[in-house]
Amino acid sequence: MDFKVAKIKVGFIGCGGIANSKHFPGMAQEDNIEMAAFCDLIPERAEKAAEEYGAPGAKVYTDYHELLADPEIFAVHVLTPNVAHCQITCDALYAGKHVLCEKPMAATKEDAKKMLEARDATGKMLTIGYQYRHFPVNATAKKVIDDGWLGDIYYGEATLLRRRGVPTWGVFIDKEKQGGGPLIDIGTHALDLTLWMMNNYDVDYVVGTSFEKLGRLLDPEHQGQNDYMGNPDPWKNESYDVEDLAVGMIKMKNGAVINLRASWAVNMAEDAGANGQATVNLCGTKGGLDTIDGVVRLNHVVANQTAITMVGKKIPPFIPGFSAGKAPRSKEADIWAAALAGTGELFVTADQAYVVTRILDGIYESSRTGKPVYFD
Repeated sequence: MDFKVAKIKVGFIGCGGIANSKHFPGMAQEDNIEMAAFCDLIPERAEKAAEEYGAPGAKVYTDYHELLADPEIFAVHVLTPNVAHCQITCDALYAGKHVLCEKPMAATKEDAKKMLEARDATGKMLTIGYQYRHFPVNATAKKVIDDGWLGDIYYGEATLLRRRGVPTWGVFIDKEKQGGGPLIDIGTHALDLTLWMMNNYDVDYVVGTSFEKLGRLLDPEHQGQNDYMGNPDPWKNESYDVEDLAVGMIKMKNGAVINLRASWAVNMAEDAGANGQATVNLCGTKGGLDTIDGVVRLNHVVANQTAITMVGKKIPPFIPGFSAGKAPRSKEADIWAAALAGTGELFVTADQAYVVTRILDGIYESSRTGKPVYFD
């Protein structure tokens, strides 16, 4: 006799760009997942998502509270603008749902702390969408480090600089909804990678500055042609109200230092990094490595001579929704689906993501006050 195993019903709150480019196609590959509910303030988005990805009878909502009230929904993805992450995630956890929240964890450290408290109070799972960890070059770099090739890592650089790469769609340049610009949007990926590779989350203090120089100044029709990943909308100079460049220094309690840089618009000759993506540069007592060229470059000593070893193959990172060709299987979705089924564990913990948000929040605060921000 054949027994039909019930699928895990998952709901999605937010049906915009990141949902369609990453979360929907990723979860659609999971055999044990039923994409059962879709919510968006714009009903047409939710309806379109349900039609393209939903299971038969998938429900559509414009009020996420109604979705959370459905006892059959086991888990939800929170895919909204940054400032809404906290409230929706907390409501979902207290409603008894497991949550995958898109990065960053929250717009402020206070909101991120509330999310941790809700997780702890409910005992439900909470993870954050830092998919850059799964890119081949980053996974290889982590393995090199874990195998001991770098020794004690005491200096790191986390970088994601785009010369002209302002995402003008959605609410990216709206500070009220996003909480900031490139630092909180893409710098968060570079920082997450660096902390994860160093396996060091014990911060002493941060200091930094954010610059609002080019967002309102540049004319996209004549300077730089902000042709970012097929950007469909013009650069809205008059409504641009977030930083275009941010830099920060993170001092760890063991003495290690991380320098963080993130930009959407900066007058440098080329995008810094592998195809304009997040890169790391780490220095340790035995060796160092970087991912600047899209492959791991290990700097070490062989036969008492300095040497460079290229580790792994140069595989262009697949950026969901923006890369040509068929999407590879989503490791983020695989890990999440296994955790929901009870056959695997979370890879990105909310505690790790909380430190990332605290650092980003600290850099913004340091920029406002001109002073370092010390951690407890």
